[in-house]
Order: sequence, then C-alpha cells, then structure tokens
Amino acid sequence: MKNIHVSFERRNIRGVDFLFLSFPYDFQVKEYVKRFPGMKWSQSNRSFCVPFSHNLQNQLEAYLMRKDYIKVVFNNTLKTIDNAKISKNNKILPRDKEELMRNFENYLLGKRYSTSTLKVYLMFVRNFLRFHNNVNPELLSAESVRLFVEWVVRQKCYSISTHRQLVSALRHFAFFYPNCAIDPDVLERPQKQRKLPVVLSMEEVKHILQVTKNLKHKVAFALLYSSGLRVGELLNLELRSFDFDRRMIYVQSGKGGKDRYVQLAESLIPMLKTYYHSYGPRQYFLEGQKGGRYTASSIRAVLRQSCKLASITKPVTPHTLRHSYATHLMESGTGIRYIQELLGHSKPETTMIYTHVSSHNISDVVSPLDLMVSRFRIPEKSLDELSFGRTQFPNNRNKM
Repeated sequence: MKNIHVSFERRNIRGVDFLFLSFPYDFQVKEYVKRFPGMKWSQSNRSFCVPFSHNLQNQLEAYLMRKDYIKVVFNNTLKTIDNAKISKNNKILPRDKEELMRNFENYLLGKRYSTSTLKVYLMFVRNFLRFHNNVNPELLSAESVRLFVEWVVRQKCYSISTHRQLVSALRHFAFFYPNCAIDPDVLERPQKQRKLPVVLSMEEVKHILQVTKNLKHKVAFALLYSSGLRVGELLNLELRSFDFDRRMIYVQSGKGGKDRYVQLAESLIPMLKTYYHSYGPRQYFLEGQKGGRYTASSIRAVLRQSCKLASITKPVTPHTLRHSYATHLMESGTGIRYIQELLGHSKPETTMIYTHVSSHNISDVVSPLDLMVSRFRIPEKSLDELSFGRTQFPNNRNKM
C-alpha cells in the first residue's frame, strides 16, 4: 500500500502568511488536494497553497488524514491516521479551554444529568477541543464539528448509538457556549437503528443460573431477569430498597431520574436471604470486596463466562436479561401498559419493540398458506403438486 508524505510549510508572501504543501507527484493525491476549499496552485512556487490560519491548518490536516495513504508531516513531526490527534502527549488543554471545560461541567450538572451521561459528554467535548487544540474556541464552527466527527467515528468505529451521543454532546456544548460559531440546529444525528433485541428462552436463562456457582453472581443474574432491572439500577440497590412484605423493590433514580417499583419474585426470596447472611452487605445489596458498589464490568465478565459454560452462543449482556424478562411477560399475557411501567419506559413505543420478538404473538398469526389449505381443504401431502407460475414441485422429494 502506497504512503505519500505531505509536508506543510508556512511562508510569508508580501506580508500575507500562506501554508504551502509539498509531496511526491501522485495523481490521486494531487486531485484530492485540489478539492480542498480555497486551495490554489502557485506557479512561481510550484506547489499548492492556502492562506494560513490555525483553524484552516487543522481543517486541512484533518482533510488529508481522512485518506489512509496520506501521511502528514508538519514541523518535522510525522502524523499518521491513528490517535495522534488526541494522544497522551496532547491531553493537556490550554488554560482557557480547561476553564471552558470546568464551566461546561457545571452547566451539565445544572441539567442534572446522570453520572454516566456527564462523564461521556465531557469526554466527547474534551476530545473535540483537543482535536482543534490550536483553534480559538470562538472560531469553532459546524465545519470544525464535521471534521472531528468524521475523523473520530472512523478511527474509533463508533456505533450509531455512540455517534448519536457524540453529536448530542456537541450540541449541548454549542448551546452552552454561544460565543462559538457552531449552530446547534444544523448538527444532525444519524438516524436511530431499529435493531431487535436479543432474547433468551426460559430454558437458556435456567442454564445460566445453573452453571453460575458463585452465590453473589447467581443472585445478580436472577434479579436482572426476575425484575427487569438495568445493570446500573441493580448496582445502586441498597438494603432498604427491598420490601419483602409487599414483594417489591424500590428503584430510585432510574434512567431519566424516574423512581419506580418493580416486582420481587417470591421464589427468589430464600436465595436473597441466604446471600445476605453469607455476605453481610452493609449499604448496597451488591458490594465489592472492600465495600462500595459492585462494578458493572465484573457483572458483564461473569455473565460471559456463565454463557460459555451454558453453551449459549448468542451475544448476551446484562441488558439481554432485561429484554428476556419483558418478552416473557408479554408472552404470558401481561398487558403492554403494565410492562411499560415495570420497565420504566417513558413512551409506549419503546415497549412495543417486544411485540416484534414475542413468539407468542407471532405464533398467533395464521400463515396465509395455512388459510388456503384450510379453506380449499387441500391435503398437506398434495401441496407439492401445486403449480406456482411455471415452477412445479417434483413429486419425488428425494430429487429436491
């Protein structure tokens, strides 16, 4: 694979600074460079050039680095298409941008976002500012956002949901800092994917619980499945969250800051009491070895191991147990409105996705082929004799 090194050189021509490019002749690179807005050919200098500005320099650098075969050389430093833009050597922001980040964090705190959302938004915006490290924040524009988003989505292989989070974070930054040239209304998020959730059968859930020998992990998986909890909600459960008399669990500050009650399976109570007397948690129901909340990464790691032991090849996460809970409720005849309340969904449309994966609802639909056979009293064994257009099934199945 070819690698063409493109070097930058800043020159002052008649009192005006220009950025000149030089590279070994390559038709593909030449045509790509020509398409950059404002790029001109200097006949006297025999090279391409653009008027110099720090903002334009960053845009040109990002534009060139979008091609795998182009390596950018500036100030004797070779920059390849990797994480160089936001590497460890570039973690420290200038003082004015660090102050901007602190104020942005206070802005998000005022919005009362969850800790996880706050952390993700701050990470995205910090990387955006580091990407344009030499650009005055007031000069940041929608074009700056476009260049950063194109680069980071490609480098990090972000999913559509992460891509949407990234754009949301940058829109919040634009609202917070109106002095910049970013119009939040023109920042578009990619269309949300409508993927169907992965659902386990009751038999598969039973196998996961059977192969999980550690009592703490078994209780965690059983709670996720029996109550439809999110993993963050499970880890935030305290001892006072359990109401054994009413067979309920109080979920405080779930997603969107909503409190709700979920069911506590009666068959799970003996296991919960055994766990409590064995482990003696003090505040949180699931605690680490040194106290405090148990970690989501530990839950995910153990669940992967249990699925492997149970010979389950589906991509299973703690959220899969929540999906399975909702689907099995629907298959048992529970109304969509009750499932919405139990899951803590704001909109019924979110809960409706389980109608697409419920085998009960699908099996209730009669195939039009079965209707035809029933209506015209066609024996099933003679179906292979029906002619569909010019194609006729052979009478001898062994020839198929």
